[in-house]
Formats: sequence, structure tokens, C-alpha cells
Amino acid sequence: MPTSGLPQQRQELDHLMEEAGDVVFRLNQQGQLLFASQRASARLGGGTPLTGQTLGKLIADADQAQWPPALAAVLDTRAPRLLQVRLKTPDIEIWHELRVSCYNNADGAPELLVVGRDMTAQHATEERLRHMATHDALTELPNRLLLSDRMRMVIANARRSGIGFAVATIGIDGFKKVNDGLGHPIGDAMLRMAAQRLRKTLRDSDTLARVGGDEFVAVLPGTISEAQIKLVTGRLIATLQSPFDIEGHTIYMGASVGVAVYPEHAEDEVRLLALADAAMSRAKETGKARAVIHSPSHIGPPQHDISLEAAMFQAVREGEFLLYYQPIVDARTRAIQGFETLMRWKHPTLGMVPPARFIPIAETNGLINLLGAWALKAACVQLKQFEDVARRNLYISVNISPRQFRNDKFLEVLDDALAFSSMRGEQLVLEITEGTLMIDPVHAESILSKMAERKARIAIDDFGTGYSSLAYLKRFPISVLKIDRTFIRDLPAAQKDGAICNAVLDLAKHLDLSVVAEGVETEEQLHYLAARGCQYIQGYLTGKPMAATVALAALEDSIHANVVPAELRQVHP
Repeated sequence: MPTSGLPQQRQELDHLMEEAGDVVFRLNQQGQLLFASQRASARLGGGTPLTGQTLGKLIADADQAQWPPALAAVLDTRAPRLLQVRLKTPDIEIWHELRVSCYNNADGAPELLVVGRDMTAQHATEERLRHMATHDALTELPNRLLLSDRMRMVIANARRSGIGFAVATIGIDGFKKVNDGLGHPIGDAMLRMAAQRLRKTLRDSDTLARVGGDEFVAVLPGTISEAQIKLVTGRLIATLQSPFDIEGHTIYMGASVGVAVYPEHAEDEVRLLALADAAMSRAKETGKARAVIHSPSHIGPPQHDISLEAAMFQAVREGEFLLYYQPIVDARTRAIQGFETLMRWKHPTLGMVPPARFIPIAETNGLINLLGAWALKAACVQLKQFEDVARRNLYISVNISPRQFRNDKFLEVLDDALAFSSMRGEQLVLEITEGTLMIDPVHAESILSKMAERKARIAIDDFGTGYSSLAYLKRFPISVLKIDRTFIRDLPAAQKDGAICNAVLDLAKHLDLSVVAEGVETEEQLHYLAARGCQYIQGYLTGKPMAATVALAALEDSIHANVVPAELRQVHP
């Protein structure tokens, strides 16, 4: 076979390979360079020829381990491989993507072709995108995403070391006035300056993040004692109290700080942030320009628990929600007249979750519409079974939440429940609070009128604890008043509570309204109310909320007090 033209062909091939990539090499099976493009020599060897060296020596020490397996795999499978490594230059190491392929040369011996592409620009772009995804664009501080990642790392370290840490939420007091009075550019400049001051106040080991608006979060490893927290928060507040000089404006601001401590207050980042934020809100409510450390005694309304919210959606799918029924009885005969429907959640590990924990969350995330529709339909169906056992007419009372009442589909839900259960409208009492009605009285009047057209009765729940105006009793088609338990609890001894109850009963008599007294727990309370004309009572004296099976047993006799198990009538002050 003639070979005189091979050197010339190889030279032509090498010339073509000069333009194939930023660096191009031809190697033998041992990884030794048979050819290196001029650009590769200029870039990596400073003009010194690279032929004869092994490619492995040109790869950065940190990436050396990738090369031998890639070389062996390409020789073994003949399939091309891509790998990203840093190649050494006389000054720096540069990221390259190398495509390694195998072919047979003119003599039939395997050789390797390596074509490399400079990845510097792409890596810079990727790094910039990563930075943008994890940092606040205005202040360059970590954002919520990076803060969450940092907090998980700090929690893991704290668990290993046994040394806790603090989380501080910092809110600038009155910042909205800056934006409204001087404009957003001045406000943005002030936030940048505030971020710089806060960052200088903290240690390198601390994390400072901006979580939105004028709020920042500082994660303080090892800061757990009250003295340490007081020292750090004092510095944070002081640095923001110094005047801000921006474009000719001198601005004086303050800051409020809330603190939560791991593991004393919580052991996960979501709960820690929520508690610190709640503590900051308390600092603002109680004077501003101060720091408040979370305390269980500060807890007011239930916190929005994200993990509990997730469990609620799972509970809907798994059918964990139940309906309980509390008897409403005739005050004179104690015969059951109806039941109030109460929702319960039986969690497989938490047990019975109190409604005070899950109802506000359901109201916030809209799940209350789904749960409320189910409760209304199920209660109407259950009433038919109650009546079959009692062999007489009863009624069912269902609570309607503010969000349900405002939902455009509520009347459709009501119609579906009545149609599905074949129940008469007058057997259904819908309990609504005073506050719900007064959010939008015009809308309330329209909806209540349409509910009344369906013969459903309207009850005002917790009467007397909401709006003091009685005008809505004339304006709205109301049938029932439920006296709140706070007015019943201290009867008959409390004269003021007695006066209020008497006034409600007298008002109801003249307006032809029914009255249900809630929270009746003693015989004395029952006799007091019955003597003054109260028709119906509800409370632990005549039955706690109970499962449908227990309610059915109680209905076997019209006198509930004689048949309900003693433990269900037990009073717990």
C-alpha cells in the first residue's frame, strides 16, 4: 500500500483541525500529544510546543481524576465522551469542554481526537444567573431562597454541635412614608444603605438576607443568651437610627426587631422565621424602635403553619375530616330539637386537631369553601337519619364562614345540599357571625334575602360580641339569636351578664325571634334561662359535641338527659 502521500495528508488534516475548536489535540493510546493546534500551544504553553506531553499534565489538579476513566472508556467503546475540566495556562486555569473521540489512523492504530471549547463566558453567565436566582437585585443580599438554604445548614451544624442560634427579623419603621413622600428612587437608595450598615454590624459567620420590602433577616450562629441577643439587636437598631443623607435629603428612621431562638422556640426554618416575624410585629405594636424576643405568652391568633396547611390538603384526600353534632334542646322539657354541626379533624399522628388551629388556615387558603360545602351537604343528609330514629321533625344548624358567605357559588352549594338531601329549607339553620354580615352589608342583605327565599333560617352566632348596632336585626331576615357563652358562664351570680341576657330575651320576644343560649353547663344556668323565657339551650349540661352514632343513640328517647352517657354530660369548667 503506497504511503508516500501520508505525511502530506496528515499535514492537511492538522491544518483543518486548527479551526475545529479553541484547543485541538491528537493523542496516541497513552494520552500523549501527537499534535496540538497553534491556539492550544499559545494558550496553554505560552508558545512552547506541547507535542510529546501527556494531556493529563495540562489538566488542573482538581479535575485530574476525570481524565483516565474518560480515556479508557473512549478506547474501549469507541463512543465519544464529553467532559468539563480546567486546563492550565501559565497564569490561570480556564474551563474547557472537551469532546474526546477515537478513530484508526492510516496504519490502523487507534488515535484520539480531542476538540475543546472555552467555557469561560458560559460559566460566567451561569454564575451570574445563579447569583440572580439567590440574591436580592436591589441590595445584593441573599434572598429568601438562599436564606432557607443557609438556615438548613445552620440547623444541621447546631444539631451536631449542640449549640443553638438566633434568627432576627428587622423591619424599618415607617419606611412607606419615604416612598410616598420622596419617591421610590430615594427609598431604594435608603434600602441599599440600610443593607450595607446592617451587613457591617454583623460577623462574617452571620447571614443577612432581604426578604422583601423593608424587612431583613439575620441568622446569628451561637447567639442564644438574652445578653448576647440584646447586644446584637441593640447594634442593629442603632445603626439604622443614624441619619441617612440621600440626594440632599436627611432622613431619620428607626427599626423594630423580632427574635426567635433554635431550638428553644422551634426546630425548623419555617417556624423560626414565622415566630421571629411575629415578634417583630409585636415590637412595632408596642412602641417600635425596640427588640422583642419570642415568648409563648405573646401568641395571639394561631400562626399560619405551613406544614399543617400541607397536612390539611392531605387530610381532604384521605377523608380525615369528621362532623360532630351538639344537641340543641328545649329549655323546659330537654327534648332534642336539633343539632349544631361542628367540624373535626382526626389526624393519624396529631390526634384531634382543634378547630381553632385549622379553621383560620382553611379560611385563608380557600379550603374552607370545599370543606364547608361538604359539611353542609353531609349535615343535611344526616338530618334525615336523625329524624328516622327520632320519628319526629328536627332541624340541623350549620356554621357558614366569612369566606363561604362571600363566595359567588354559595347559593349553588346551598341548592345542591337541599336537593341532594330532599330536606325542607325551614329545617336548615345557617349560623353567621355579626362581623361577617357587616363586612359588606349590601351584599349580605342580597344573599340573606335569597337564602330566606329558600326557606332557610338565619341565626346570628355569638350574638352581642360583634357589632353593637342593632339596625341589622330590622334590615336582615334573621330568625334566631344565639347568646354567646361569655354572657352565660357566670350566671346566675353575675348581675351584668343577667341584665344582658334579659335584654336579649326581651328584644327577641318583641321581634319574634328564637333564642338559643350557648355554653350552658349547670342546672342553675338552665333554670335561670328557662324562667326568663329562653326557648332553647346548648352546652355541656345537655351534651358535648358527639359523633353521629352517639347522637343517634341519644335520639332513641326524646329526653336526651336520660339517655346520653354520663361522660358526655360531664362539665369541665
